[in-house]
Amino acid sequence: MDQPLRNVRSNIVQSIRAFTVKDLQAAAEQLGHHFLYANLATATNKQDVLDLIAQQYTLPATFGKNFDALYDCMTDVVHKSGQQTGFIVVLEHIPTSPKFDKEARELLLDIFRDIADYWNDRKVPFRCFYSFSVARATKGAELGASDEPTLTDKLVDVSPQALRMSSPFNAGYWLSAA
Repeated sequence: MDQPLRNVRSNIVQSIRAFTVKDLQAAAEQLGHHFLYANLATATNKQDVLDLIAQQYTLPATFGKNFDALYDCMTDVVHKSGQQTGFIVVLEHIPTSPKFDKEARELLLDIFRDIADYWNDRKVPFRCFYSFSVARATKGAELGASDEPTLTDKLVDVSPQALRMSSPFNAGYWLSAA
């Protein structure tokens, strides 16, 4: 990479589609940016998502584990710690469970959009890349546990139709591909 992410706006929240986590981490290193990665595959609800982000981003112990506190930790707290060179943030496998529905996913991404705006006002690059988890039910009996279905944290190959249903974004793109 001669100029990593040269075609990606400096303050944006977007799908990870065209990138791999490894490429984003290398770009962050080359650009001298902070790289923050959270794998949310095991999360099923808002509290799980916030717990995993707090743990994997190593947020301070004072983190209130709500969306307002997430915003504060990623903006004011970091800003007060000194000059920042930039951020590449990854939210991988955002859950698509009934307990973390489309509204909750949009709210989470809106928080990161607000964070990107905050850093944009300070002329600091903040790029956030995300993906959604497409969970499938497996029989507990297959796992030797129970007869109740459980969600797995594995991504599966899905058709464009399934992607249209799992992603609230760019439905027109997927409709034209079908």
